[in-house]
Amino acid sequence: MVRLFTFAAVLGLGLLLSGCYTDFGPVVAGDLSEPIVQAPVTTGGPIQAGDKIKLIVYGEDNLSGLYEVSPSGSVSLPLIGTIAAAGHTRAELERQIARRYVGFVKDAKVTVTVIEFRPFYIMGEVLRPGKYPYESGLNALTAISTAGGLTYRASKSSVLIQRPGEDAWHEYPLTASVTVGPGDLVRIPERYF
Repeated sequence: MVRLFTFAAVLGLGLLLSGCYTDFGPVVAGDLSEPIVQAPVTTGGPIQAGDKIKLIVYGEDNLSGLYEVSPSGSVSLPLIGTIAAAGHTRAELERQIARRYVGFVKDAKVTVTVIEFRPFYIMGEVLRPGKYPYESGLNALTAISTAGGLTYRASKSSVLIQRPGEDAWHEYPLTASVTVGPGDLVRIPERYF
């Protein structure tokens, strides 16, 4: 009788916990006892899909304008058509566009500026999970604040971040030294007790 009761209790607890289980993929556990100081996210990195750029072709107002990098990583520009932008720095893209305008514009001088970076996403135990615009200097605490703060079930010691192009979540201590970059996925896990 005691064995049956123990088995039923374990089975019931297992079923209860399995209803709460959500698998977002593998997690690379970090050492939460030591603070991690990450280098700040630089905005001078490569342009990515979802970024909005301002293109200025000096002396050619009809060619200048605002453009969004498509999900495929390209930008469609007047006269020269589609050009690959994702993965290139601003300077590389400026040179590439200037070379393509050679037959249309005499001595083309081109400037590319990223005016809006792709958003970051926050999920898990925050009051308003979702997509938010990236701002320079964003860290884990300000990202949580942007999403309305933590729920009562949230872990107050760790945050999981998945950077663009990565397959695994990385666990970090929940501190201001943990930076959030454009396109990052931020997940606030539940605390266990």
